[in-house]
Amino acid sequence: MPKEVRPGTGEQAKQYALAQLRQAIARGEMAPAQRLVENELAEQFGVTRASIRAALIDLEAQGLVERIRNRGSRVRVVTVEEAVAITECRMVLEGLCAAKAATLASDGQLAELTELGTAMTKAVADGEPMTYSELNQQLHARVREFSGQRTAEDLLERLNAQLVRHRFQLALRPGRPQRSLNEHLAMIETIRARDPQAAEQAARAHLTSVIEALRD
Repeated sequence: MPKEVRPGTGEQAKQYALAQLRQAIARGEMAPAQRLVENELAEQFGVTRASIRAALIDLEAQGLVERIRNRGSRVRVVTVEEAVAITECRMVLEGLCAAKAATLASDGQLAELTELGTAMTKAVADGEPMTYSELNQQLHARVREFSGQRTAEDLLERLNAQLVRHRFQLALRPGRPQRSLNEHLAMIETIRARDPQAAEQAARAHLTSVIEALRD
């Protein structure tokens, strides 16, 4: 990225560092328990150490980073129990978004969901779990977007960022993509049918399945 869009100080610098760190954690580029060294991050992102420190404080409040006494900051390790609790919250919010999307999505948006379902089916058939995982995240993001429920969308983005490690582990578990695919196709079908109650039930059923898989 061009250096001129990397402000070195002030609130803009903090927000830039915050966005970059959140993205790196969400993509799994920074692994759970990885140390976050302020000097190194400041050099990497072209901002001051104070900006990094302020960004890490915000990330700690969001549950993505934890401070270890006398050892600095690291990417927070989310236990299975915490992942289940987060997914239980997701179940309510994703169900709401699916119901709203069934009511509010345009015909073009419904077509986009159908295309994602087709691509997910191909990824499973081709044995490409990581491609499937990426499409999975795209599908959920589109449903949230099409719902028009911005509060739920913001909350889900914060919750989902904490589940990176568990999401990758589930994606690579033998047989999981095949089961997950059917659940996602049911979500797409009920949204396309413009049946909000069925769409909410399909979303909840999928996340119930995710909780069962986390506990296995």
